[in-house]
Amino acid sequence: MELKVMTYNICSGRDFTNGLPADPASFTMDVRIAGRVMQKYGADIIGVNEVRGHGADRSFTEQAQTLGEQLGYRYFFGPAISFDGVNPYGNALLTRFPILRAEVVPIPDPAVRDEDAYYETRAILRAELDVPGGLTVLVSHFGLANGEKRNAVATLLSVLDETKGPVIFMGDLNMQPGDPILQPVFARLHDTASILPAPPMTFASYKPEIKIDYIFTSSHLRTLDACSPDETASDHKPYLARLEF
Repeated sequence: MELKVMTYNICSGRDFTNGLPADPASFTMDVRIAGRVMQKYGADIIGVNEVRGHGADRSFTEQAQTLGEQLGYRYFFGPAISFDGVNPYGNALLTRFPILRAEVVPIPDPAVRDEDAYYETRAILRAELDVPGGLTVLVSHFGLANGEKRNAVATLLSVLDETKGPVIFMGDLNMQPGDPILQPVFARLHDTASILPAPPMTFASYKPEIKIDYIFTSSHLRTLDACSPDETASDHKPYLARLEF
């Protein structure tokens, strides 16, 4: 069985097709633009970062639902934080397969905020899919501060310890491959980009210079190919892997 998997930070539906606007207020905000990119590549399972829910101030729609309906996929929205107490924000899963169970696993905030960095509460979306042989999918968006990153890696390893069978883990990890904090993940899981001659640059989409978006798998899956196509619907490029399961 083959699976096509995509990870995509959609920047809440902001359109970067024409690069970074000089005036942030001039952004086109339409999550369906990212949805059209997803449709183009036809992944079976899509992990999505920077997804908005329908907040009390009505600024955003239920973006996971909008994307799910656009693609005709099952979907699950896993909020990590609620901005101003009214605007849910986090990760989402879109998939052709039935979702048997799904939950949000909180990543603890650092006890002390002692770095000159933006802090934001994060989480891991964990879902079990109705795939022959079973499959657990984990989606996350790690923080920017090193303390946040260390907590995220520790939480991920704990989730992996509790998970049996095939696993796919993906997301925007805000770390490049050589970051020491990320090495325990490389030791535990297979980076699908390792089959490529060079790491695919995924950020920024309009001027890609670094790789911070990943799809990792357990040993149950084999990577057949991978790519990061030149799409600028978001500030991140999507990253895809074709897997043998």
